[in-house]
Amino acid sequence: MKENRITKRFAALALEGKKGLITYITAGDPDLDSTARLVNTMIAAGADMVEVGIPFSDPVADGPVIQQASARALARGVRVRDIIRTCAVIRQSTDVPLILMTYYNPVFQYGLEDFARDAVLAGVDGLIVPDLPFEESKDLLGYTDHYGLALIPLVAPTTTETRLAAMAPVARGFVYCVSVTGVTGAREEISTDLAKFTQKVRRHVSLPCAIGFGIAGPVQAVRVAPYCDAMVVGSAIVDLVARAGNGDPAPAVASLVREIKCAIEKCA
Repeated sequence: MKENRITKRFAALALEGKKGLITYITAGDPDLDSTARLVNTMIAAGADMVEVGIPFSDPVADGPVIQQASARALARGVRVRDIIRTCAVIRQSTDVPLILMTYYNPVFQYGLEDFARDAVLAGVDGLIVPDLPFEESKDLLGYTDHYGLALIPLVAPTTTETRLAAMAPVARGFVYCVSVTGVTGAREEISTDLAKFTQKVRRHVSLPCAIGFGIAGPVQAVRVAPYCDAMVVGSAIVDLVARAGNGDPAPAVASLVREIKCAIEKCA
């Protein structure tokens, strides 16, 4: 697959000796105009890449915070096509990598080739599908590779060496290392031996490693930073959006992103 904004951003971070910050937001919560504004807010505050979550009715990898955000967005009638159009709007004002995160059903219903093509035309760089095992990704990977959309794999602490070796040839963009077994959500502590986990991943996959699930703020970010090339912060941001209610979540979201970015740059 050809180089895209994701690989270029990781290369730039490596040259600068810095760790990347990948932030997540659920599209359509509270509405798509707000999603676009909040993505730009996070980028201005220091996000190196942004994951835009496509809501799904059965988000098996997500904890309560993102589940509830997805339910709110779906209740307002948010559609995949509208989310892709929103990404196109965001792309007009930024060159930061955009990654769609969703489940296989919405992609399948949209049409595998149509999804890959339309996402790339909208300026999307990557795709994460938590419930798609790499053994069953051949069809989608064919289209994502053809159009230049990085199909990013997830690996867990329980992923075996044999499985990592088999996964390596089809991994694209970066490896999303799930820090804990279970679902997404902010945690006070991450008990996984991250050094051992990421060393195992790096033995088999040469792509950058990003650690996600459980990073709630700067304290956890600093603890995780030595073991990865980037970290993903999602539930903590989605929770701030929910807590804002009818108010503007942008100041709180910007503050959290700045705090985390500052913390990891100091320890990079």
